[in-house]
Amino acid sequence: MDNLSDILKKIKHKPSVYLGKPSISCLQAFLSGYNVAQYQLGLPLQQENPLDGFQDWIQKKFNINSSQSWANIILFFSQDERDALDIFFQLFEEFCQSKVHITHPKTATHSLAISQPIN
Repeated sequence: MDNLSDILKKIKHKPSVYLGKPSISCLQAFLSGYNVAQYQLGLPLQQENPLDGFQDWIQKKFNINSSQSWANIILFFSQDERDALDIFFQLFEEFCQSKVHITHPKTATHSLAISQPIN
């Protein structure tokens, strides 16, 4: 089974192949199914889940204190399901970069000057 990071890269490039249609709701359902399959097959986690902490990060980024999922929060601030999926991948990249900055603080100062917030 491919790791989740590799699967997300594949979905980004060909969302209809993996999700049926380019939709953030379909992505969320796909990821839930992936996690259930991994659990039911008893597959050990080979790597950290790249989405660990993403829910909290999205809530802080959008200043949301409700129990809405990351997908619903992104969808709320998007034009439609397709737009929300595109924004997810932008936000996910930003989230991954923020995790790298925390791990490697010496490069954080330089990298933060380059990063641009998503509106």
